[in-house]
Amino acid sequence: MAKLALSGGDHLIFVGDLVDKGPDPAGVVQFIRHLHETAPFSVLLIEGNHEDKHRRYHRNKTRRPMVAKGMAAASRELRSLDAELTPDDRAFLATAVPFHRLPDWNILIVHGGIPPDMFTFPDTVEQANALTGKARHAFRKILRTRYVSQIDGRFLAFGDEGPGDPFWAQIYDGRFGHVLFGHQPFLGGPACYPHATGLDTACIHGGALTALVLPGEGAPRFESVPGIDVKPFKAERAPPHPGTDLALKRPA
Repeated sequence: MAKLALSGGDHLIFVGDLVDKGPDPAGVVQFIRHLHETAPFSVLLIEGNHEDKHRRYHRNKTRRPMVAKGMAAASRELRSLDAELTPDDRAFLATAVPFHRLPDWNILIVHGGIPPDMFTFPDTVEQANALTGKARHAFRKILRTRYVSQIDGRFLAFGDEGPGDPFWAQIYDGRFGHVLFGHQPFLGGPACYPHATGLDTACIHGGALTALVLPGEGAPRFESVPGIDVKPFKAERAPPHPGTDLALKRPA
């Protein structure tokens, strides 16, 4: 934040997964909530799959205690973070949206990615929130998409991919605009595909914390600061790095 030096009129957008894995997830939430409440610039959260998991766990503690117990057994961080977050913190996390558009740049921001078998996309967050049943389930895959089927483009749960199944951004055709995403860590720096840019640069795996700056005038650029090394990076599960040459350009 010090390096970015944002001011009034700027917009700060987080691409999700503020919590888990790092040494102080509650502190991260509270720091960003404080920015939201006091900074002269706007702060927007894109919902990540980890925020979604914590929201479901907190809800299930009351509605379905046995489900919550199973979730906590599978993810030990759930109980500790749930105990540290205040009601105000949870209310702030609840403001997260599943996507955001930046029309001036023809950008769509999501946390995970776009499965190739997705041919329509809501125009507004309100439309997305109104989805129900199978339509909602299919749409919510944008929080978790990594690999997709080489046969029919359908979403594959992490770990179910085979040797020939591509990472979604390798074959994304730009149908919904240039996508900015997180979710998949890239230790080699920002992952720049023709129609998508990955901003998770493995800040807890010894990589960096990275922002994409979209100025009012001039070319977009990356700003990064060193991360920390608290979790091993599983290189064998990462897609090939596409390079760091940003393909994004302001539309004419």
